[in-house]
Amino acid sequence: MLALTLLAFLQLDPSGALLHWMDGIAQQQLQQRQAKIAAIHTTTDAERRRVWVRAKILELLGGLPDYDGPLNPRVTGSIEADGYTIEKLYFESLPRFWVTANLYKPKPLDPGTRYPGIVIPMGHWDQGKTAEQRIAGNLAKKGFIVLVYDPIGQGERQQAYDPRVGRSLAGGSTEQHILAGAQSVLAGESFARYRIWDAKRALDYLVSLPEVDAKHIGATGCSGGGTITTYISALDPRIQVAAPSCYLNSYTLLFSGPVGDSEQSLPSFLSSGLDETDYVELFAPKPLLMTSTEHDFFTPAGARVVYEEARHWYKIYNAEDRIKWVVGPGGHGTPLVVREAIYDWMIRWLKNGNGSSKEEPVNFYPDFQFRATKTGQVSTSLKSRDVQDVIREELERKRHAGSRDELLTKLQRLIQPAAPRILHQGDDRSIEFETEPGLVLTARLLVPSGSGAHPAVIAVQTELKPGKSALDRLDRGDAVLILVPRGLPFNDKGKLSGDWLANTRASLIGRNLPAMRAHDILCGIDLLTERPGIDASHIELIAEGVPGVWALLAAAVDHRIASVALQGTPWSLRAAFDDPLNHNLHAATIPGFALQWDLSDLVAAIRPRPVEWTDPADWMDNIIPVEGPYRYTTSSAH
Repeated sequence: MLALTLLAFLQLDPSGALLHWMDGIAQQQLQQRQAKIAAIHTTTDAERRRVWVRAKILELLGGLPDYDGPLNPRVTGSIEADGYTIEKLYFESLPRFWVTANLYKPKPLDPGTRYPGIVIPMGHWDQGKTAEQRIAGNLAKKGFIVLVYDPIGQGERQQAYDPRVGRSLAGGSTEQHILAGAQSVLAGESFARYRIWDAKRALDYLVSLPEVDAKHIGATGCSGGGTITTYISALDPRIQVAAPSCYLNSYTLLFSGPVGDSEQSLPSFLSSGLDETDYVELFAPKPLLMTSTEHDFFTPAGARVVYEEARHWYKIYNAEDRIKWVVGPGGHGTPLVVREAIYDWMIRWLKNGNGSSKEEPVNFYPDFQFRATKTGQVSTSLKSRDVQDVIREELERKRHAGSRDELLTKLQRLIQPAAPRILHQGDDRSIEFETEPGLVLTARLLVPSGSGAHPAVIAVQTELKPGKSALDRLDRGDAVLILVPRGLPFNDKGKLSGDWLANTRASLIGRNLPAMRAHDILCGIDLLTERPGIDASHIELIAEGVPGVWALLAAAVDHRIASVALQGTPWSLRAAFDDPLNHNLHAATIPGFALQWDLSDLVAAIRPRPVEWTDPADWMDNIIPVEGPYRYTTSSAH
């Protein structure tokens, strides 16, 4: 009875059905990984895996930027607080890609003394670096030099910033990351590479200071800052002590829960045999403090999975005293017990235990007093590039033409062969079918009156209610299959990022959402060709908007599709790199596709079968004039 109730629920909630199905794949991949970890008992085995894990993570990132240019730092002002000084500064992470930061220094500094340094990457607080005043000020009072910097999309580094409204046109920091994340994946990389690179350059600045002891460097941060703390600690050997907060979790619980945004979810991460504990194991046996909170969406239960495995790993190195886990009260953040655990950990390992972990009162200042730029934004003060410009430049540098045969080979590898299994046919002409083992979809077949074999149309839609185009074809005498691919409809709550979560989860397990939806369309072809009264020699695909991309993918690999008609579909994937804003790009994103091909290459692969493309759009759903074989409709006043 419980199983039947679950099935009924998942059929009512297509996005939930897709998640349930993908989670099953994720858990199998995690179990396979766990079996490999369980077989590691010696430092030789551990070191062998560490070499492989580091190489694999760098591969999934798309490598790190190949740049060793100057930082060009500039200190623009300071704040004299009680017991410490806060310098306001900026530096160049990449050419014309500026990072704003605050440097906290003990006051007074002892001449000739070199102080341990700590870098603090920020979490997803839109105000950026100012959100860590309490922790940074306390660490400075306790004898550390602390660099807190603005991440991409936060503080003085808003992307798609519009001075007319004083904020990003994209929305908050997470949304800015997700939009850039789709562009990065299309370019064959992860947005995380730029977040990691900023942290690396922040470290470069910190260790360059004569008053900093470059051999005693720590990192700490919460949430998204815990993410980057974890990454940079695993990948940069200069970090000697780490304390990530409210981040480390196992995908055994995380996959069906709060999957992180684009820098927190590397493509093919799980299918490559990884989990978040691998970052910890790269850092081992150096001192690591994990912190969680009781009611965080990054649950203590998921953190415990990481901690227990990590303890086993540290035990291999006889370093069990170098890993610790603290759970504080409340929700997402760093309550007092967590903050004091961080102070204690840094004092213990970077200052030989000399100092008190008790939190002290610090000065709090309004956000604007921490600005390193005159206008409060690097885009307006320093003419800094957006990350979208950096991603586009990297794409142009790496672009090379792929052949038609290479394209078809890639698509055939991505799009699983169709083998639908009909489970039920309803009186309302609905058809329930299994598109892949364990994943059930519902289509609806509309057949006009009259005898003989009808030409057939598959209307690729995001909901089962027939659209105008489908009804027009039915009136013309065509049989129409309304096909809603997996995971639809979904509620995007009006955000530009659209269906990013489904594609992110699919990417983690080595699958691709557009390719899986193209597979579902191919299942529709099979459903039609098996039915009497259908002219199987003339099956057409029609689609509006982004579903048109899935239709092109399906038609490129299946010659049973006689023609394709698109309405308002974005005309180019590469055009998505021209602007920082895009709507629902994740639903059309195939990793690395833009390096070799564009949608025009899909059209060329379909030829000589016709593709009728009406009102081509950009990635903000605007119909735009484009040269080529496109049709445009006209409107008239009534």
